Amino acid sequence: MSEITVGPVAHGGHCVARPDDGPVLFVRHALPGEKVRVEITEKKSGFWRADAVEILEPSPERTAPPCPYARPGACGGCDFQHALPPAQRALKAAVVREQLQRLAGVELPVEVAELPGGPLGWRSRVQFAVSDDGGLGFHRHRSSEVIPVDECPIAHPAINALDLPGRKWEGLSAVEAVVTSGGDVAVLTRPTAAPTPRRGPAHRHHAPLRLYDGPEIVRETVGGREWRIDPAGFWQVHPAAPDTLAATVRELLDPQPRETAWDLYAGAGIFAAALAPHLYRVAAVESDRRSVAAARRSLRDLTNVRVVDADVRRALADPRWRSVDLVVLDPPRSGAGRAVVEAIAQRGPRAVAYVACDPAAFARDVATFAAHGYRLETVRGFDAFPMTHHVECVGLLTR
Repeated sequence: MSEITVGPVAHGGHCVARPDDGPVLFVRHALPGEKVRVEITEKKSGFWRADAVEILEPSPERTAPPCPYARPGACGGCDFQHALPPAQRALKAAVVREQLQRLAGVELPVEVAELPGGPLGWRSRVQFAVSDDGGLGFHRHRSSEVIPVDECPIAHPAINALDLPGRKWEGLSAVEAVVTSGGDVAVLTRPTAAPTPRRGPAHRHHAPLRLYDGPEIVRETVGGREWRIDPAGFWQVHPAAPDTLAATVRELLDPQPRETAWDLYAGAGIFAAALAPHLYRVAAVESDRRSVAAARRSLRDLTNVRVVDADVRRALADPRWRSVDLVVLDPPRSGAGRAVVEAIAQRGPRAVAYVACDPAAFARDVATFAAHGYRLETVRGFDAFPMTHHVECVGLLTR
């Protein structure tokens, strides 16, 4: 073990340290400025990973983790339980600023706002891994090993009340619990899949989640509107996130009555619904069948909204998709990518609201937008994942 002084936070839930006698270290369970004793966990070409196993000179922003599993070598789910909540948000803001500056050449002030509900008991969807003996837990950081748990402090109280770890779940690879704003509770399971025959190393097919207990359709509410969704479909895990993000997108885009909009990677259509009363027409584009069905069920009364069952990249390659005034872009964690960004820029919208859950992917797409005449005007961050390194951002890009 070595003693080091920890440097700035980096994207991914760790801090950077640069020892005089070794490669760059990415250190978990530490805070900037701390002097710590570390244990190397992985050696890669050009850098090593490490855990801070003893804090020799603690930061004033350090606190005792509220979860007994948030320690080196245990659960890999929460990255920042050892930091006070305001410090967590400051770390996330620093990461967003650094990624935008380094990957897009953009320097903007960034703050990460707290969402209602506090740092614990917020997560409305929790997926447990299943160990070989049928017990439930979470994976160790960067490992397939399952760490048994009794309960999860960031899980919604209704999920902990199910006491799912108190049962055995043989023959499964995952168990997921869902609690909705409409008061529904569902439990889903994923069977252990057999290897798929193919050339090369064995490959396991990612089996879909199946309803184990609870209603086949659950209710969520955003902006006073009820959504009826498949419990296995995508939905924000923080109860306050949908309303917050929808209101932010509407405010930043400032929709006008004669304008049109595209809601790309629309999910169940919460952004389309937020914009529709202020616009002439909205197209919500989504390829996931569960989300498409939820959007069509929940938005059928909005006559100026069209739900399009299509892959975004393929849809934008169609020349019939011509000009548009506004775009909401809410891609998966990997980002929209060059082809989608270029296709949007070619249509010349006056503004794009980019909803991002990964700062690096967001910054790369911002750089592509910049190459096609769009400037990032502002970024708003939201702590939709307290205790973890994840952060949700909404950026406004204009021509």
